Amino acid sequence: MDAATAAARLAALAADRVDHRFKGLPPDADGLTLAELADEGRNLFTGGFTTPVLALSAERLRHNLALMETYTARHGLAFAPHGKTSMAPQLFHRQLAHGAWGITLAVPHQVRVARAFGINRVFLANELVDAAALRWIATELAADPEFRLVCYVDSVHGVELMDAALRGAARPVEVVVELGAGEGARTGVRTEADARAVADAVAGTDTLRLVGVAGYEAQVPEATPERVRAWLRRLTGIAVEFDKAGRFTGTDEIVVSAGGSEWFDAVADVFAEIPELSLPVLKLLRSGAYVSHDDVHYRRLTPFNRVPEEGALEPAFRLWAQVISRPSADQAFVNAGKRDAAYDLDLPVAQAVRRDGTERPAAGIEVTALSDQHLWLGTGPEADVEVGDWVGFGLSHPCTSFDKWQVIPVAEADGTVVDYIRTFF
Repeated sequence: MDAATAAARLAALAADRVDHRFKGLPPDADGLTLAELADEGRNLFTGGFTTPVLALSAERLRHNLALMETYTARHGLAFAPHGKTSMAPQLFHRQLAHGAWGITLAVPHQVRVARAFGINRVFLANELVDAAALRWIATELAADPEFRLVCYVDSVHGVELMDAALRGAARPVEVVVELGAGEGARTGVRTEADARAVADAVAGTDTLRLVGVAGYEAQVPEATPERVRAWLRRLTGIAVEFDKAGRFTGTDEIVVSAGGSEWFDAVADVFAEIPELSLPVLKLLRSGAYVSHDDVHYRRLTPFNRVPEEGALEPAFRLWAQVISRPSADQAFVNAGKRDAAYDLDLPVAQAVRRDGTERPAAGIEVTALSDQHLWLGTGPEADVEVGDWVGFGLSHPCTSFDKWQVIPVAEADGTVVDYIRTFF
């Protein structure tokens, strides 16, 4: 897809009209387009937004996008951030504008979303054996010479299923052998011998082309820096072995890919050790959670904690909800819950209380449980919170925060909403 068509489709998102589909948006804005609402520059706290409402910090989004652009450039890495985190084409294009090579995705529907908005490079971090999806991808590849898709393979049978579905395709699908992180870990071949067998199976087809190796280091059992680096060296060692054996025929570069949001410092270190091969090496990092970061899980595990001289990501999400009940001195309830907040890794964290236009820290307030539409708050003696107050919460795990909201306001530090992000889950 050409750039003009992609830009037109992105612009069409802003032409969507505000109505009952989009929670949190001002009821009196019904009928306005999202672009018109953004142009009004309403304030998140005084502009008619209803609770619960999830907002992204405009300033922190800009910071995070810029930081990973400079980090990957400094370390000689290509970057394909995992789009399943946000499933937001507007953010995909901002990531591309900040130097991303392409977008990583996980399942066929996500690829369809990306293609609908002009993403021309996709790294599919799963083996794809769905015949209908493979036929659609073959059609996309045939219709658009600018479209490139690289996909995992991790079994001989998977290769056979892919080959059967792709017979007659105009262009071969590029694949990388996935190395599993160890026994009991997730997907991927378990041994170098298995990797060779899968590579042999690919070589026996006309529908697939082997272009590299990949994996996901966060699945290394009992992960430590030493264990993760050892696994990464196994991965790069397979790439070196395959190159010496002449397995990367018909391609103009070798893809070596890893890198979630917990160990990209180790990936940078080990990928820097890759020796000169017969072809240029695309050292592809895939970290996705950075775009919003978070206040618990990734804040605790980010590699920037180990290398603070490289910078620091900033949590960009805040969920605002309203106190609707204060039944006792040690308990309060707000009107957000599992439908609104990530809870699969950690509970939300109370950060701020707003009353009469004044914001203060949420001292003495702790989230103790979630129901479908209630956050349970434990309140200590120092907690100053009453019915009607707005409480702002930090969240854990961006991947299960974005997916609960179809439209997310983007606000400047003073609360002025300057944009609206559409998601497609």
